[in-house]
Amino acid sequence: MNDENRELRKAGLKVTVPRLKILQLLEESGERHMSAEDVYRKMMETGDDVSIATVYRVLTQFESAGLITRHNFDNGPAVYEMDRGEHHDHMVNVDTGKVVEFHSDEIEALQKAIAEKNGYELVGHNLVLYVRPKQ
Repeated sequence: MNDENRELRKAGLKVTVPRLKILQLLEESGERHMSAEDVYRKMMETGDDVSIATVYRVLTQFESAGLITRHNFDNGPAVYEMDRGEHHDHMVNVDTGKVVEFHSDEIEALQKAIAEKNGYELVGHNLVLYVRPKQ
């Protein structure tokens, strides 16, 4: 049994051809953040016969099963990335929509300190910086 089959079964999902192909695409794509339309377009480019409704349905199932994470950055479409269990934050280029991942121990410590200073325990966060290249 290949890794994708195991991953789907572990997530409690039945192994189907569309699920396998979409999971493979997300895992092997050079793009870490893809919209449903991006997934659909790539599937069409490789000759896979799948409807856009199936892509949306499978992505929703993957999100519910914890295989992927959905992000809604500003006014752009929702984008999805494989959930590898490693925390990171994002920068979004406001001119191109390109998403850049980063991790900063300083920012993590500062957020925790701010929560504690205000009488809270930090249990999670989502940080998105909207950026533009310097001229």
